[in-house]
Amino acid sequence: MAYDEKTAERLRQALSEIQDVTQMKMMGGLVFMKSGHMCCGVSGQSLMVRIGPDAYEGALSKKHVRPMEIGKGRRPRAFVIVDPPGFKTEKALASWIRRGLDFVSTLPPKKAKSKS
Repeated sequence: MAYDEKTAERLRQALSEIQDVTQMKMMGGLVFMKSGHMCCGVSGQSLMVRIGPDAYEGALSKKHVRPMEIGKGRRPRAFVIVDPPGFKTEKALASWIRRGLDFVSTLPPKKAKSKS
C-alpha cells in the first residue's frame, strides 16, 4: 500500500527539531524512528502511532482511532491507526506524535548492529 506523501511531509516537519529521528519504508508505509525505536508513521492516508500496550484501550476510545492490523487480523496492542479527521489540525498531529515519542522514550536503548 502506498502512503500519503502530504501526511509524510507533515510528520517530517513536526519531527524536524527532534534529534536522532530517522525514517524508513516499512510495512507498506513510512515509519519514523527515534533512537532506533518506531514511534509513528504513515500508512495509506492514516497515521500509525506506537503508544504502548498500557495506553492501547484508552487510545481506541478516541474518535477516528482504530486498531492497527498486520496481515490476517493480527493486532499489535502497542500500535493504533488514526484516520485523517483525527489529526486534521497541527495541534492534533503534534499530540499523537508526542504520544509516540513519549512511549519510545521509556524503551531501553537499541544495541548497535554489528557489521559482519
